Amino acid sequence: MGPFSAANHLLNFLLPALAVSVLLVLACWVFLRKRAAARSLLAQMAINFVVGCAVLAAGLALLGRDGKMLTYGALVLACASVQWGLLRGWR
Repeated sequence: MGPFSAANHLLNFLLPALAVSVLLVLACWVFLRKRAAARSLLAQMAINFVVGCAVLAAGLALLGRDGKMLTYGALVLACASVQWGLLRGWR
């Protein structure tokens, strides 16, 4: 595998985490305007992206294959939980 192919595989592996993090933060910004976030939009996206990458890596390690629906479900659940914490949802 060449370097361009390896970079393409890596970007395609991380793209779901990026998409979920961006869409989740923007949806919260649009629909939950009254909530005071603890961090800026970019910081929220970065935190959700890091958590999403960790979940995808854990899913790859545990299941032995990328792209399982269980991993994507865990990705959405983990990012939603982190976003709830960032928006101080317990209040």
